[in-house]
Amino acid sequence: MKRTHPGCLRAIVAANIRRYRKALGVSQQDFAYDIEMDRTYFGGIERGERNVAIDNIERIAKGLKVSPHLLLIDPNARVDNMEAAPD
Repeated sequence: MKRTHPGCLRAIVAANIRRYRKALGVSQQDFAYDIEMDRTYFGGIERGERNVAIDNIERIAKGLKVSPHLLLIDPNARVDNMEAAPD
């Protein structure tokens, strides 16, 4: 099986999840329990060690009370520099 290095999007998702979770004032363990996800798996996602499935991004976003697309946006990127995806 061919393995590739994790892309930068994984780190962006991880950082956003951590930022939103901390803003809620909830521990990793309590948050994982609330969204019915194994705490070690969730911790791996938040550290950028796991390639998280889109269904789990949706579940995490719901627990964070944010739209899933917000977890994919680089908080350091300027909006005017973002290009639209081609049709």
